[in-house]
Amino acid sequence: MAVSRSRIEKNLQRIRKNIQAACDKAQRLPGEVSLVAVTKSVDLQTIKNLLDVGLRDLGESRIQQLTARADELDGYLRRCRATDKPSPDEVRWHMVGHLQRNKVRQALEVACTIHSVDSLRLAEAINARAERAEKIADVLLQVNCSQESKKHGCAVGAAMHLAELICTLKHVRLTGLMTMAPLAKDPAESRTAFLRLRELFEEIRNEKVGGKNFRHLSMGMSQDYAVAVEEGATILRIGTALFE
Repeated sequence: MAVSRSRIEKNLQRIRKNIQAACDKAQRLPGEVSLVAVTKSVDLQTIKNLLDVGLRDLGESRIQQLTARADELDGYLRRCRATDKPSPDEVRWHMVGHLQRNKVRQALEVACTIHSVDSLRLAEAINARAERAEKIADVLLQVNCSQESKKHGCAVGAAMHLAELICTLKHVRLTGLMTMAPLAKDPAESRTAFLRLRELFEEIRNEKVGGKNFRHLSMGMSQDYAVAVEEGATILRIGTALFE
């Protein structure tokens, strides 16, 4: 069943109020924080309602669902334009889940940013495909700051060197770091992972790795986004909190 526009608006107002409070606490501006709506659990009508409330950045964690959703939404937007129905000029899809090297082509055809690069081999595969497509691929380096064995991401100690290597690839643009905090009832338990990612981000930036393009911290989900904002997040990946 679709989540109504009014329900999404109400949830979005609450989320933005929480972001504002977290920014006030951290002495930040809310404009520094963007929101990616993760759509894996909802239908097309709900995605249309997301667009109607002004959200333009959408995320998926599985490549099959990303490509299917993007095709479905593109068809809807084409029909809108053919009938002069109001529709957004741009929708930006983000690949936020683990990406296998044999799925890179599909990801590059759809996603504006790949949040989950966690190895040089994957970065090289993206670079090769991007070169063939004559484009530059924006990526984030995923770091396993919680040190959980079941989570993807490079080790904290390997991140600096991996970032340096990624930045040597001509068709890949490293724009920041990403992490996933441990799932916990208390959002405060995520703070250690977020703090470590921010410290790592500052270390890499101080070494001038990535240059001016290196500016994003993708961290924080429905259960802990306020803590992530307090620790410097610039991109939040939120699903459940928008649709509950």
